[in-house]
Amino acid sequence: MARSINQNAYSGALPNFRNLGIMLRILLIGNAAAVAAAIVKGPDPLGIWREFVETAALVEPLLVLSVLALAALSGVLRLLPYWLGATAVLALELTLTIALYFGGQSLLGYAPALERYLLLVALTTLAMLAYFHLRGRALSPALAEARLQALQARIRPHFLFNSINAVLSLIRQDPRRAELALEDMAELFRVLMADNRELSPLAREVELCRQYLGIEQLRLGGRLRIEWQLDAMPHDALVPPLVLQPLLENAVYHGIEPRLEPGTIVINIAAVRDELHAVLRNPFRPDGDRHGGNRMALANIRERLALHFDAEASLATREGADTFEVRIVMPYVKGGDARGAVREPAHE
Repeated sequence: MARSINQNAYSGALPNFRNLGIMLRILLIGNAAAVAAAIVKGPDPLGIWREFVETAALVEPLLVLSVLALAALSGVLRLLPYWLGATAVLALELTLTIALYFGGQSLLGYAPALERYLLLVALTTLAMLAYFHLRGRALSPALAEARLQALQARIRPHFLFNSINAVLSLIRQDPRRAELALEDMAELFRVLMADNRELSPLAREVELCRQYLGIEQLRLGGRLRIEWQLDAMPHDALVPPLVLQPLLENAVYHGIEPRLEPGTIVINIAAVRDELHAVLRNPFRPDGDRHGGNRMALANIRERLALHFDAEASLATREGADTFEVRIVMPYVKGGDARGAVREPAHE
């Protein structure tokens, strides 16, 4: 089942409590607070252990219920102004604490101090909210910096120079094709220079990749072959902008350009349950020249995947005997129906 997400993830709103990384951080912060409280109150190692066990009897169920409740209410909480959403989270945690406290008395057989638990939960919740708020503010410039690094990695002088020469060679022979190529170049650089902090329709990303590969085919001709495998691609998915184009540029630069014979780049995109899988495969020469730009682009994409999806996304590479494969796995975030934005695959 596809998952929805607020695209403006780092605008100062509450975090996306449905994100796996956010859930893990809540569990870690809650347990760290319980350990800290036990250390403060326990007179010796055995006393610390007893205090932790006593505290954990309430803290662990509270953490589990908190994660479930926050995930269920995440969509509503993120629509509220930050201060109101934070107040609602604090009220929710205190309400759950009181309910578990009185419900647990009959199970535990004794009644530890409620005020101590309420204070611990309140301080932990405020610390958690402060941490996520500061982290969100820190990620905004990180996304901007990642965009600048991506521009430096992608706008290679050789691509611009070769593309312009390819277009110039077509002006007299095929003016209409030259005009379309210039329009594709303009669109490509418009997207590259845009503020790419929000998720983008996958259909638009695929269209951008087609435009880029069309420009490259002007100069490489039959040496560049493309195989699109998009039958299982969800057209309504949202992905980080420019997550595929730099990988294709690497595939052309490292896999096709060094070869004299034709080479095929395979692009496979499919939804697998609640995940989106994108696999790109290109020819590979183990003894060929290796460029630092390839590693830079891969590191940049990994960073942007982590910024958008935290621990729920991954990028892995695999070198075969004569192929290089990049596999991206990210959550299937659902947007509007963008089916009409993608042209049917051409036989290339």
